[in-house]
Order: sequence, then C-alpha cells, then structure tokens
Amino acid sequence: MNKRRIPEEAGIFAVLIAVVAVLSVLSPTFRTLDNGLVLLVNGTVIAFLALGQAFVLLTGGIDLSTGANVAMTGVVSALFMQAGLPWPVGAALAVLVGTALGVTNGLLIHYLRIPPFIATFSTQGVALAIPLIITGANSVAVREAGFSWIGQGRIAGVPVPVLLLAVAAIAAALFLKMTRPGVHVYAFGGNKAAARLAGVSLSRTTILVYAVSGFCAGMGGLIATSRLMVGFPSTGTGNELFYSIAAAVVGGISLFGGTGSVLGAMIGAVLIAVVSNGMNVLNVQSYWQSLVIGLIILAGVSFDTLRRYRSGKPILRRAAAGTTPVSTTTPRTEAQTPITQQHP
Repeated sequence: MNKRRIPEEAGIFAVLIAVVAVLSVLSPTFRTLDNGLVLLVNGTVIAFLALGQAFVLLTGGIDLSTGANVAMTGVVSALFMQAGLPWPVGAALAVLVGTALGVTNGLLIHYLRIPPFIATFSTQGVALAIPLIITGANSVAVREAGFSWIGQGRIAGVPVPVLLLAVAAIAAALFLKMTRPGVHVYAFGGNKAAARLAGVSLSRTTILVYAVSGFCAGMGGLIATSRLMVGFPSTGTGNELFYSIAAAVVGGISLFGGTGSVLGAMIGAVLIAVVSNGMNVLNVQSYWQSLVIGLIILAGVSFDTLRRYRSGKPILRRAAAGTTPVSTTTPRTEAQTPITQQHP
C-alpha cells in the first residue's frame, strides 16, 4: 500500500495560514477584503523578483542585480514613453532591457567564470547608476494614461498585477516540470558535473536562468512605475532584493541548488507580504520588519541545511586551492543523478 506523499510546500503553507490567523485576530483591519487586495498588489513586485530568483537559486547561483534592475527598467519605460513611443511598445522595450541585463549576468558568469555573487553585484552597480545618470537623479513622469492599467487596472475585480503574476508563475512551473530546459535547470543545480556529462548545455542553462531573472525584474519595474505613474531612479533599491531572496528561500528553494518549486517560492512571497502588511497594520516600526524577515531567512536556510544533512545530500563547497566542487557527504554518482532527458 503506497503512502501518500506530503508536498514539500505543505510546511510553509501551514506557517502562512498560522500567521494569517494570528494577524486576523490581532487586527480586524487585516482580515478585510480591501486589505487583502492591497496586500497582494503590494507583494507582486517582490513575488516577481522571487520568481526570477528561484530560477537562479535552482542552479546554485544568486542574482543581486534584481532590485537595481527594477529601478532601471522603470525609468527606461518612462523615458521611452516620454520620447513619444506608445505605452505598450515602451513597456515591452523596457522589459527587454531588463532581460538584457540578465543575459549579461549569465554571459559574465559562464564565459568569464566570474562568481555569481561578484558578477551580479557589479551589474547591480551599473544598473543603479544608469537611471541616475540619464535622469540627473530626477524622477520621470509618465503621461500615457493607458500605462496605469498594468499596475492599477482590474479584470473581473482582480488586480492586473496579481493576474500577471499568476500567469507568469503558472508558465514558470510548467516550464520547469514539463520541458527539457526546465529539467536541465534542476539537473544543473543538483550535480553540475554529472549534468554536463549527461549532455546538459551549461552555457544555455546559465544564460536562461539569469535572463528569466532579468525578465521578472523588468516586470516588477513596470508594475512599480505603473502604480505611481512616475519613474523613480531609487525604485526597487530598498528591501526588495532582501525580501525576494527571503521569499524564495523560506518557500523551499535551496541555496545549494537543485531543490524547490515555483509554488513554494510564491507561498514564501505571500508570507513575506503578509508579515510586512501585518506589521504595518499593527503600526509596528518599519525597522522591526527587517529583523523579522532576517530571522525568517535564517530559519529557512537552517532548515534547508539540516534537511540536506539528514537526507545525505551533498552540501557543496569550493576547494581551497581550486574551483572543483567538494562534497561534505558521499557524492552522488552519475547513475544516481535524475537526468532523463539529454541535450542532443
């Protein structure tokens, strides 16, 4: 008799339900429908960043440029529309700019062998400087009224940003589970050496995941700019990066790569949004939010490390004198690596 397998996302979902229940008891305002919609809309930018971050983390990388990418794409979209382009064209070109930054990250990491932390930290600086330079550190007003639909519109009563996020999350989940490149993303993060021997294109996979992260950051930039109808050079440079990583990690995406799901990352993003919104509703000072989110990240990473240790999965580290991955547990053989689709 087969035992029913409990989904890995069940734990974080239970935590989310518990937090919502507690906040609902503490504040009648929190449990209103209007506040729920505000919570979801405010969390879409973080959720988009967490979605892109999930792809990168699944390969064992990290993207520190996402917050800066939000600022850059937001300002660029405003400038495109100010130059006379129709808002759909300006929005699409801005997302392409964000995606291009992600592709650049992938190229730097794979072909120049720059560690993801250093590469994305460097491009973060570039992306932060671009909107400041081209605007003289000034905001750019958006005159195209139709552009507000992206961040403020509703379809059947549901905010457009939430619908855009839902479509993106479903597409991402199906991509990772049902396509060859998606399988390769997990294989890359699970055992890079074995994935290469099995025919996985490491270059394509690396560029792909960082391009997805750049695209998601571009979408976040559009939503943030559309809600305010102003392109601010500082948009997305606050706690957005911090919260997006927290959402992915507490949602079950392993920092070591190869483990996690889009559903878990989205639940994690909702949890972060709930905690932030709940503390605002309860009039808790804003600096306490960073403390709470930091503790959530610490708990998530500790749980992930403990889970991998108990299951016997390798926790990779770098050798002192080289770049060959070294495992703290018995490494898996190529035959143990679940790669069923090979790249031709």
